[in-house]
Amino acid sequence: MEEARPDTRFSLLGQVFDAPRPEPGLYLVATPIGNLGDMGLRALQIVAGADILACEDTRVTAKLLQRYGIKRASMAYHEHNSEAAGAAIIEALAAGKSVALVSDAGTPIVSDPGFPAARLAIAEGFPVIPIPGASAPLAALAASGLPSDAFFFAGFPPQKQVARRARFEELARVPGTLLFFEAPHRITESLADMAAMLGDRPAAVCRELTKLHETIYRDTLSGLARTFAAMERVRGEIVVCVGPPAPEAAATGDDVDTILSGLLQEMKPAHAAQEAVKLTGLPRRELYQRALALKGGAA
Repeated sequence: MEEARPDTRFSLLGQVFDAPRPEPGLYLVATPIGNLGDMGLRALQIVAGADILACEDTRVTAKLLQRYGIKRASMAYHEHNSEAAGAAIIEALAAGKSVALVSDAGTPIVSDPGFPAARLAIAEGFPVIPIPGASAPLAALAASGLPSDAFFFAGFPPQKQVARRARFEELARVPGTLLFFEAPHRITESLADMAAMLGDRPAAVCRELTKLHETIYRDTLSGLARTFAAMERVRGEIVVCVGPPAPEAAATGDDVDTILSGLLQEMKPAHAAQEAVKLTGLPRRELYQRALALKGGAA
């Protein structure tokens, strides 16, 4: 005997609609990143009509369901139960059911625990269907004023400074705008490390996107670091956008040696390399090795 279907109705602008039953498969449904009004119509139909709704935090998703008059049960799928919950999702897909997967905010799989479920479903040969919508990195990029023809999303930087600086150095040559998430209590130090390792590039810090206190700060990395250092307390969810590196042709070969030689007259190789990053946009490690070579040749 077939299980009873959940209540598939949802409300929008005072009207009540019945959601059709989706075809079997795993639906990765984007949800609002702050403003609940950003929920898409197709996303509402999938969330209301799917046989199973899996979400990162049932309490967070409950607020979204209440906003749109959706009355249905949901199951938790998060990093702590992904193995058991993932197996349950695969079992449902094997039984010909439709499963809607949502994160707390934004597009599933992007810096959230949904990736294992999608990978497992693909490996088992089940359809995986994206339902596009809100995405914090893309919203930030659109509002940053930085080049958007090429970009790289790098998630959260490491928490410790040594690892964080090493990560920024790895990304120094990426030929596009860099996008990061960052925690409010680390934003000042992270911006300063970006300036030191990437060069003092144009950047934007986008805070609380789509929410009541949405704020976008645009400046150089060092300027932004000073701005946030002066704040008594930083709150909210943050996306940092960093402009692409300057063309290497502007500072290569003899130009780099000239810059480093001048700096080495006043400072040690490590500091000279750090200052040269700001002037050339080249990786600090490469500049440091060259500074050591120049210092050794002058000795």
